[in-house]
Amino acid sequence: MSLDQRTTFEARPAIESEHPADPFGNIDLSQASGTQADDGIVAVVHPRALNRECLARTLKEHNPSISVSAVATVEELRAISIEVPVSVILLVLGERRAADPAVRAELQDLVVSAGTTPVVVVAEAEDPAAILAALEAGVRGYLLTSSTAKVICEAIAVARSGGEFVPATTILGLRQVIRAANEGDHSLSDPFTGRQRAVANAIRQGKPNKIIAYELNMCESTVKVHIRSIMKKLKATNRTEIAYKLTQMLGREG
Repeated sequence: MSLDQRTTFEARPAIESEHPADPFGNIDLSQASGTQADDGIVAVVHPRALNRECLARTLKEHNPSISVSAVATVEELRAISIEVPVSVILLVLGERRAADPAVRAELQDLVVSAGTTPVVVVAEAEDPAAILAALEAGVRGYLLTSSTAKVICEAIAVARSGGEFVPATTILGLRQVIRAANEGDHSLSDPFTGRQRAVANAIRQGKPNKIIAYELNMCESTVKVHIRSIMKKLKATNRTEIAYKLTQMLGREG
């Protein structure tokens, strides 16, 4: 999705017309009552024709008061945005992750090009890293591909009103991280496996690799592998630093 040529997708008042035409030729832009929505068009951007048309029609059927149109690329959206008012851009990422540098850069460019028009993404990735990356790129909403039409319509309404929308499951996941941080959960059981904890405790006691290998019934080469892993997790450069950091961790636990 190339965004070399930037164009601002500003939301503009709806075109005065008794029976407005659909420039995309696939969705009726008029309301069910025959009057036109004054909130502008929701532009669905999805590379697959069947998927985007199904999504557009589903949203329209769920909420007849909104106008929905579907395009394959941002370039197509840019081409038609001059003729029709776009109030929300609904970009379907699918399996692409916002945390990937290339995808994040595309999102940032789209947000800049969109100007005051909010961008909402739909993606499969539900991990906090991907969602935070999308929000940091400037999107106003993050939806999962498992979301219902009702949830998507609600997210669109939130974005139009100037708010931000994220899945509830994300908030619950972040709650666990925040709680662990606030409680100061730095126990040895978190960063290390069982064997690594045993090796780490032996290092803290000043035991050499041969003794550690004998007491833990493992090869000396295996001990060295565990030590490298421990050093990486503790960001330590030698055994002395490992022992020092382990003592600090145990002190906090006490």
